[in-house]
Amino acid sequence: MKPSKKGKQIMSIIIKQIEIIERIDQLIRLQATGTPSQLARRLEISKTKLHRTITIMRELHAPIVFDLTIQSYVYEEEVGFEFGFYKGRQRSRLNPFVG
Repeated sequence: MKPSKKGKQIMSIIIKQIEIIERIDQLIRLQATGTPSQLARRLEISKTKLHRTITIMRELHAPIVFDLTIQSYVYEEEVGFEFGFYKGRQRSRLNPFVG
């Protein structure tokens, strides 16, 4: 069954959101997000969209806080984020800083 035009648009939006979350996760692990304004500019999204995305991540149990000392979002405790499908128990590690 061929996906409809609307279905393709929805998938594109979902994939883009996942990519943003993965990029934020990577920058948090590097403690290199900068301020919310800097991070939004780096990701080429609005501050509003950034705050919505951080809220979604927190709702998914990401222990994200902003560290004023280093001016970066950080995780309060070690966590992992992965999205995708894997055969059996095998997973590919494309980025050593994620998970």
